[in-house]
Amino acid sequence: MTKPLIDARGVVVTYRSGGLAGIGRKYVKILQGIDLTIGRGEVVGIVGESGSGKTTLGRTLLGLVKPAEGEIRFDGTDIATLASGDLRRLRKRMQMIFQDPMSSLNARQTIRQILVGPILLHGVEGDRAAAERRIARVLDRVRLPTTILNRYPQELSGGQRQRIGIARAVVLEPDFVLADEVVSGLDVSTQAQVLDLLSELRRDLNLSLAFISHDLSVVRALCDRVAVLRGGRIVEEGNCEKIFSAPASDYTRALIDAIPLPDLDPTWLSRPIAADASVR
Repeated sequence: MTKPLIDARGVVVTYRSGGLAGIGRKYVKILQGIDLTIGRGEVVGIVGESGSGKTTLGRTLLGLVKPAEGEIRFDGTDIATLASGDLRRLRKRMQMIFQDPMSSLNARQTIRQILVGPILLHGVEGDRAAAERRIARVLDRVRLPTTILNRYPQELSGGQRQRIGIARAVVLEPDFVLADEVVSGLDVSTQAQVLDLLSELRRDLNLSLAFISHDLSVVRALCDRVAVLRGGRIVEEGNCEKIFSAPASDYTRALIDAIPLPDLDPTWLSRPIAADASVR
């Protein structure tokens, strides 16, 4: 068996709560001993109720949150103990797609600036001309025309902004992408297009994905495995179909019963897309 790209062991994250000038301050455990692996090219869903620790876990896997205990190995390197400079050198290999692209895209920058900036910052291309060629290829991948490069985020639709968020994440050709509730604010048809795009990019780029979502039908369609969080602990983890068809945990069963899952149509992400879908 090959080594996983991400291997988290005994991860504990603690936040300080309350107290004035340190008096009466309490420490609350948000993650309580998480073990989770993500293989190369694998998509792992992270589900659970609000406050279960999903987003904190995702950001910890990226090194954005430092654990109080445990280790997180990214391609063999424990990022939990890396200095900020060493971690910065790994940044182009791990990226994030945010839930709300409007707030995560700089409204004062054009789409061209948003996409070219990371390429030049990380030295992925030697000059601006090469960076321009790269973003043209990426826009083609996410099915957006190059005519949008001179627009600003607020001039785009929600679906277009989310595609730009995806383009920004994959333009550096990372190994790992965290997708945090990336389709929750989109209509059903646009959700399907974005999920189809993620599935295609995962296959073509051999991306590893951590996919955080409250929509279990989306997780079931896209993910290979799923981890179910409750109170900062993983109560159940394993193959998606096995868990959704026969959950071992009462909590998982309660989640499934709260949002009944439709019979899964394995072709729904590969149905033909309308001719004007890319400009919605």
